[in-house]
Amino acid sequence: MRFEIRRKETVILNPLKDMARNSIPVEIRKDPLTGRSARICHFMKLQWEKPDLKALVAGTEEKCPFCPKNVMNVTPCFSEDLLSDGRMTLDDLVLFPNLAPYDQIGAVATLGADHYIPMTEIGARRIAKGFKLAMRFFEKIHRTGHPESVYQIANWNYMPPAGSSIIHPHLQVFVTSDPPNLLREELCAAKIYFEKNRSNYWEDLIEHEMAHNERFLGTIGRTVWLTSFAPMGVAGDVMGVVRGVRSTLELSDKDLSDLAQGLTQAMAAYDRMGIYSFNMNFFPGASGDDFARFHILFSPRTYFNPVLGTPDVAALRNLFNESVCMAFPEEINTMLKNFF
Repeated sequence: MRFEIRRKETVILNPLKDMARNSIPVEIRKDPLTGRSARICHFMKLQWEKPDLKALVAGTEEKCPFCPKNVMNVTPCFSEDLLSDGRMTLDDLVLFPNLAPYDQIGAVATLGADHYIPMTEIGARRIAKGFKLAMRFFEKIHRTGHPESVYQIANWNYMPPAGSSIIHPHLQVFVTSDPPNLLREELCAAKIYFEKNRSNYWEDLIEHEMAHNERFLGTIGRTVWLTSFAPMGVAGDVMGVVRGVRSTLELSDKDLSDLAQGLTQAMAAYDRMGIYSFNMNFFPGASGDDFARFHILFSPRTYFNPVLGTPDVAALRNLFNESVCMAFPEEINTMLKNFF
């Protein structure tokens, strides 16, 4: 397992320092599993000013399709052969078909009746309940023997900087026989690693990170929390790997609660930086993939210029799929570790 870093520097004459020579470091890192590269550069203080969030969300609940007064009237239903009741509920959470599905079988799961919940107030219990509702959907589809029930995935885009067009907190939930790009690359690379080394990459990664303690955050149950060596996000990423678990359907209720707890701790840490938005994805293997380990990736999102709405994803990431992180992941780890 190689943690490859190529260090470079740019030299400029800095007008803010009377044209004194100024060296700016750059790192090109390669993910030790896939070889995907990430640039650690544009070093800046990881601190943003939040907008007036109450003003941002004001009035958006009036026509929200996920609020209690609307959700059972304006959302679609699954066909009876797939889901006999059309929708699924768990207390005040509702799951229904996605009008803009990512695959043949896609759903949306609301995270309760409240239209707007600040990131630090979402709470582990609510998140775990959302995961449990998604699991019930996954299990029901799997019992039908549907050929798409290979990978069970939940995505979460929280607030507009993360791509959410609806303020009301919700998950995108789908099953697929076609894993998305990064998941497919990870699974292929993990299989090659397993065949070459006769060991599981994710278990080896955990042992390495715990021993060196540069990016290790902590453990909750059998979930190990790390900051990513080659992150996708501009402020780093937080990864939770569930030891011994290959696919989504192998997760226990305890695992779901532990994952939810870790996510709330990551949210609390990034809230201190002024970040109020994030993406979260499930990364599962298929049933029987001994080379896989179920993990989640939490990636904070922000605007570079909130007045202009300038996103943190630009040409490098969008067209080259080359991520840019604004600080050393090991320093980000130090900022997060107290919360774990």
